[in-house]
Amino acid sequence: MARVVFLLVPQLHLLDLAGPAQVFSAAADLGLDYRLHYVAEREQVPSVQGVPLVAATEWPEVTPDDLIVVPGWRPRAHGPGGPVGADDLRRLAAHHAAGGTVASVCAGAYALGAAGLLDGRRCTTHHDVQDDLARRHPAARVVRDVLYVVDDRVVSSAGIASGIDVALHLVATRHGPATAASIARTMVVYARRNGDEQQASAMMRHRSHLSDAVHRVQDVIDSRYAEPLPLADLAAAGGVAERTLTRLFRQSTGLTPLGYQQLLRVERAEHLIGHGATVEAAARGVGFTDARMLRRLRARARRTPPPAGSSRRGTGTPPAASRAA
Repeated sequence: MARVVFLLVPQLHLLDLAGPAQVFSAAADLGLDYRLHYVAEREQVPSVQGVPLVAATEWPEVTPDDLIVVPGWRPRAHGPGGPVGADDLRRLAAHHAAGGTVASVCAGAYALGAAGLLDGRRCTTHHDVQDDLARRHPAARVVRDVLYVVDDRVVSSAGIASGIDVALHLVATRHGPATAASIARTMVVYARRNGDEQQASAMMRHRSHLSDAVHRVQDVIDSRYAEPLPLADLAAAGGVAERTLTRLFRQSTGLTPLGYQQLLRVERAEHLIGHGATVEAAARGVGFTDARMLRRLRARARRTPPPAGSSRRGTGTPPAASRAA
């Protein structure tokens, strides 16, 4: 996604815009080629919170690699038709038809619906308006009370803070979970939530401890999980002895260093499989020499109960990915 284009409308919610924008801006700070654009029908755009915004009135040229995001607005500030004009609705539909990705935050889902992009697709929005969205767009399959849904390059989220979650998901899809985890830590976000699960990313789920040595070792594993990582090298990275590392790692995460690495590999492999890769190709992609170990680990993950507070309901992430987490 070379460009991320935010379509701004009057009475938008600042966090619906600022959350995803911060994620992609942080990705650019890491050296990824993201360029953010803000467009609107008028240069001056009032927000619900009272901060005026300035946007361009001319759209940049977009390609299928680019992303268009529609932040949410206060629904009662606009009529049933919503604040997005016919020309911009056509742009959204044309961008998706050309192979691009479109995303909404909160009430922005109404714009995707008006553009015809929700018909026959799963979607979500803020719980206050999900029933209304379903009434207005009966051909859409509204998934209630989830954080976000992805269906055929149409991405919708519940809004407010979940805009951060869905932006991190899009970064992880393109660049891998380690990059998304790095951005989440930069933003001081405790967990990158996935769909309706509180914590689906193993990288973030096992970071709620206070051991600096274990965090240093996790940084190494997060960035090189597809490589062989001898325990001696990991212990050196943590500045402790091998036996000490194994003890500290288990105390802090409930896993051994190898178990944590395997969990990351399986989570990434499930993502690849869910997006069309064969088991054999996914196994190679995450560092296994053949698919047998991956199959054993996937079977073990399916037999393991999910963490407390999590759910296995569908949210647009392939079901196997939720199971692996």
